[in-house]
Amino acid sequence: MIPRRPLLLITALVLALHALVLGGTAPHWAGAPAEAPPVFATRTVAAPPPAPAARVAEAAPAPAARPAPRKKPRPKPATPAAETTTAPPLIAESASEAGPAAEPAPDSATAQAAPAPETPASPPPADPAPPEAPAAPGSAIAITPPGAAEDAGSPQPPAVRLPAPARLGFDVAGQSKGFQYSARAELLWQHDGQQYQARQEISVLFLGSRTQTSVGEITPLGLQPRRFGDRSRSEQAAHFDFAQGRVTFSANTPSAPIAPGAQDRLSVFLQLGALLAATPQRFAVGTRISIPTVSARAADTWTFTVEGEETLELSMGSLHAVQLQRLPRRDYDQKAQVWLAPGLDYLPARIRITQANGDFAELNLRSHAQP
Repeated sequence: MIPRRPLLLITALVLALHALVLGGTAPHWAGAPAEAPPVFATRTVAAPPPAPAARVAEAAPAPAARPAPRKKPRPKPATPAAETTTAPPLIAESASEAGPAAEPAPDSATAQAAPAPETPASPPPADPAPPEAPAAPGSAIAITPPGAAEDAGSPQPPAVRLPAPARLGFDVAGQSKGFQYSARAELLWQHDGQQYQARQEISVLFLGSRTQTSVGEITPLGLQPRRFGDRSRSEQAAHFDFAQGRVTFSANTPSAPIAPGAQDRLSVFLQLGALLAATPQRFAVGTRISIPTVSARAADTWTFTVEGEETLELSMGSLHAVQLQRLPRRDYDQKAQVWLAPGLDYLPARIRITQANGDFAELNLRSHAQP
């Protein structure tokens, strides 16, 4: 009989050996090779590499260990090239001119599996219509026969025939602020067929003088002012820019629109004579002639009515003339009357200007000579 103490020691030793063997080795199943792996071995499981882009669509369900998802960029809408916002519509290329659009990079397997819809090609822009031939310049001067409705202007320029250069002397009778006066005046009219200038000066004792000047070009429409000046104590002027369709003033008043045929307050009387000289039969009694007329401060439309023919008794003798009258439309408008003499190429033989307050100046022809 084995003593108990040695038996307990042997049993403890056997159990310790069993614990050591079981803790450091893995069990072997039947039929498996008896090859013991190293004790406490560790393994690192690497993520499988991503599949090529062309084969992603055929891959099996995603593996257990997936790479970290990437943030998907916002998909770009399929926009036809003709509607690109980087070019104005009139110069945007059509699809046939711009070529195929670049395909966006795939975002995911799903985006590659479903083919992108084909971008519709916009039809090429239609050829622009050929530009119309520019119309012949019309005139803002309106000639309205007796009894007809007021016309806005003449689509065809009215005929004009300018008088020869001349120097006209006038006797002046007038009233200013209740003071009656008499004076002398002179109208100098010059041109070379391309440029013109007109200068009218009235000198009154104790009242000073007043000078109006008009310079400009001669066109198929007649006179085309470039500058109008009105000088009494100081000069104010209007500057015409027919290319821009504006007239500006030195008096710091707002600019105003103008149209071909517009005149100033001196050239308007010479333009009227040129109209009547070209086609006198067109201007029967009651005919209205509307002409845009510019002063040194503003622009307005003056409408003259043909009043008829009469004989003027002047210091130089009797003279046949046609009277035209502009009646005021507003309380502060001037009344203007002019008598044009056919025997002097329709140059003015009498001019009378009446102010709203009753002041007036009447010029009666005294002499006619070459400049």
